[in-house]
Amino acid sequence: MTENTVTGGVARVGVAPGADVAGAKTRGPKNWRPFLLLVPAFVIVSLFFLAPLIDVFIRSVTDPVPGLQNYEWLFSTEANLNVVLRTFGTAILVTFVCLLLAYPYAYLMTIVSDRTRNMLQLFIMMPLWTSILVRTLAWMVLLQDTGPINGLLEAWFGIGPIPLIRTTFGVALGMSQVLLPFMVLPLYSSMSKIDKRLLPAASNLGANPVTAFFTVYLPLSKPGIFSGGVTVFILGLGFYIIPALLGSSKEIMISALIQQQISVFLMWGQGTALGIFLLACTIAILVVVSRFNKNGSLFPGVDR
Repeated sequence: MTENTVTGGVARVGVAPGADVAGAKTRGPKNWRPFLLLVPAFVIVSLFFLAPLIDVFIRSVTDPVPGLQNYEWLFSTEANLNVVLRTFGTAILVTFVCLLLAYPYAYLMTIVSDRTRNMLQLFIMMPLWTSILVRTLAWMVLLQDTGPINGLLEAWFGIGPIPLIRTTFGVALGMSQVLLPFMVLPLYSSMSKIDKRLLPAASNLGANPVTAFFTVYLPLSKPGIFSGGVTVFILGLGFYIIPALLGSSKEIMISALIQQQISVFLMWGQGTALGIFLLACTIAILVVVSRFNKNGSLFPGVDR
């Protein structure tokens, strides 16, 4: 018997129950109401980011007179180029220091018990809950010539005082302590998804621990390294308080140079040109990184 389904006096032949009949109903327009949820975010971004950014760009090409003289000053002055190189060099140094400190810390978080892991997470999150100014002032006390660190070095080893503050070392140390959570958390997110049986399996196949780490574990943790490295590097480019307090005029970075041009010399055009250059560098870094990232996402755990 032919399958017949009678609904309301109309026979439908050969249609399985629950099947969608193409063309039976005309699909209505897509629901646009969920997009209304984006309106507050769009308004906030437009008012507090896009509008100031447009104003900064206009000032960079119109102050004091219309033209590109501010960008010519930026790229033709040797002191500016030295500041740019110092800024990128410091950001790279801080990124490597954070990676060296964060990688074993994040790995430890994946192998301990839940209670110990919560304590480690609390410990690494504490810097984010403390004022950056208070932390920087604490580093000033610790690193000064008559501070506790130099006092211990002189008492135990007869060395000192070693210049720790107003140096690149002091700036990198303070920035690394502030940015360390931004490296630990992406690494932990990536490492927590790695099967813990892979390293024992590699050992059973004859690989020594070092070979197993570099051939198995390290490649699988690359998304976390990628995400944490990009985040720390970009944040390091715009630091102001720590280089200003722990460094000297020899460690001045782009953010301090911007403040100097605007607040001290009242050169709004040159200061805004530096800001646009820093923003362009950040966008360029994100574009390059996104093209080299095979996963298509800068954040581990956030897949397309």
